[in-house]
Amino acid sequence: MTIVIAALAPVFILIVLGVILKRSLMRLEAQWHGLERLTYYVLFPMLLIQTLVKADLSKVPVAGVGGALFVSALVMSLLCLALRPALARLAIDGPAFTSIFQGATRWQTYVALAVSGNLFGDAGLALASVAMVAIIPLVNVFSVAVLVHYASPEKKSLATIVMTMVKNPLISACAIGLAINLLHLPLPKLWHEVADALGRSSLAIGLLVTGAGLHLEGLLRPNIAAAIGVFLKLILMPVLGIALALWFGLNGQNLVIVTACSAIPASSSAYVLARQMGGDAPLLAQIITLQTILAAITMPVAIALVA
Repeated sequence: MTIVIAALAPVFILIVLGVILKRSLMRLEAQWHGLERLTYYVLFPMLLIQTLVKADLSKVPVAGVGGALFVSALVMSLLCLALRPALARLAIDGPAFTSIFQGATRWQTYVALAVSGNLFGDAGLALASVAMVAIIPLVNVFSVAVLVHYASPEKKSLATIVMTMVKNPLISACAIGLAINLLHLPLPKLWHEVADALGRSSLAIGLLVTGAGLHLEGLLRPNIAAAIGVFLKLILMPVLGIALALWFGLNGQNLVIVTACSAIPASSSAYVLARQMGGDAPLLAQIITLQTILAAITMPVAIALVA
């Protein structure tokens, strides 16, 4: 447990620092919006590409790690859809349901990579990158489809949804990094120096942005919808992830990484998507904030159980 907490502590300290900076030194929303765009479109994709380029995938159980996380995200997505009638009887409308869905299935990639790197170094980053390849396309497709069906004021065509996925910089980065790795394309030393520098900065800035994006108001009175979103992501998802990882025969650091990725709180980018597509953005902000705070307790426990 001590080793796990030591690995997680820097992650949550940076998130807290982001909260403090948003309320003191950098109060303007435009400042954080610029950092968020820089991280999302440049720094973080470069980290993904470089991590996958350098990863020795022959030593990574791609099918096991990726399979366990893909199936867990799929099962959680289908479970949320199955719960829709019951949630409607609790007076949870369509837009609120989309926020529960995103809160239960999306994950904070900055936290996932930072925790994995702190636990196992480059091997942990490689495993987390495999996890991202398995999860990001699936949850993005499901999230957009659910928002289109339950919340969007304008129904979007299948072609529009597909283009939204194609334009996602994280999906593109995973595809590029995997292609370079599998094709063994040579890259100059200058590329590696620049990519490594950009990648190193992405996690720290990403965690600061995560903290700045938290909405602390209203946390003392969470409603039933927020409580459901927190339970599904922080309790049920790790249980699913661990069970599937064991079923896939994973152990050691592979099992720990699947557990860590399953226990990660939802991404703040889900809030942006909710605002753009008619979801209940205030509810999702509450869910993400509660998850991020409570994950400081639930993540160490989940990881320690399998470490």
